[in-house]
Amino acid sequence: MREQWTAESMPDQRGRVALVTGANAGLGYETAKALAERGACVVLAVRDVEKGEQAAARMTGDVTVQALDLASLDSVRTAAAALRSRLGRLDLLINNAGVMYTPKQITPDGFEMQFGTNHLGHFALTGLLLDLMLPVPGSRVVTVSSTGHRIRAAIHFDDLQWERSYGRAAAYGQSKLANLMFTYELQRRLAAHGTTAALAAHPGMSNTELARNTPAALRLPLTRLAPLITQTPAMGALPTLRAATDPAALGGQYYGPGGRNEVKGHPRLVTSSPESYEMAVQQRLWVASEELTGVKFPVPESKGSPLTSGSAATA
Repeated sequence: MREQWTAESMPDQRGRVALVTGANAGLGYETAKALAERGACVVLAVRDVEKGEQAAARMTGDVTVQALDLASLDSVRTAAAALRSRLGRLDLLINNAGVMYTPKQITPDGFEMQFGTNHLGHFALTGLLLDLMLPVPGSRVVTVSSTGHRIRAAIHFDDLQWERSYGRAAAYGQSKLANLMFTYELQRRLAAHGTTAALAAHPGMSNTELARNTPAALRLPLTRLAPLITQTPAMGALPTLRAATDPAALGGQYYGPGGRNEVKGHPRLVTSSPESYEMAVQQRLWVASEELTGVKFPVPESKGSPLTSGSAATA
């Protein structure tokens, strides 16, 4: 029987710098906590700094807090500038924060809230921080998706912001599909450089506050079934931790729970929907994301080469 991967399977993280978005609660908290316990210097990037400080106080190790509201591109740019000034390097960027099944809301930049927060905010943050990672061998960008990416699996280029009609589950599914497409296209762009890898993970069904916007008709049944169909946030964080730290993990891979239907269990390599692998759609989404955020990524040259002159991310 294959050995199960647990938090104790993580190698020593001393000397590594990790940034975890949405790290004051739930999956992000457990991810950051485990990395700090293994010796990483961890930055909690959170919307509510007071809650972030409270979370940091409950962790052991070198843990600091950075204000970040992924729904606001101004906040993303401000946070990225602050991080670039205080961090000399970045080994792990964990794009974990997200919103789920929200009523129709618009971000300050005019984006549908789920797409703007879950995908565009992380796209911009990654682009603005990537040149802190490219010189670091073994650095990784890990983006948290969901089995929800299979819900009406499509990127609706004719209505990305759901202006004509809105379905909260379908909009969530689009944002989580975008997370995977971003990961696969980013890995393709990074592969020639050879130092930084992009991977994805999903937590299965984890008992966190993320589901607080579940439609009322489903809330009570799900609450009653939760002990049977969900796992703890600490277990839900394991696929992310494996993608971030397992020496055998490779760029472009996707990790999730190993149990039936990937609902819960110890992490293993999994497969995303056929739609998520469509290269032309990945590339079209990338172009659209650059246009919407105003962020262009650094352009790596061949393995071992410096960044192309003048290629620093812009906003």
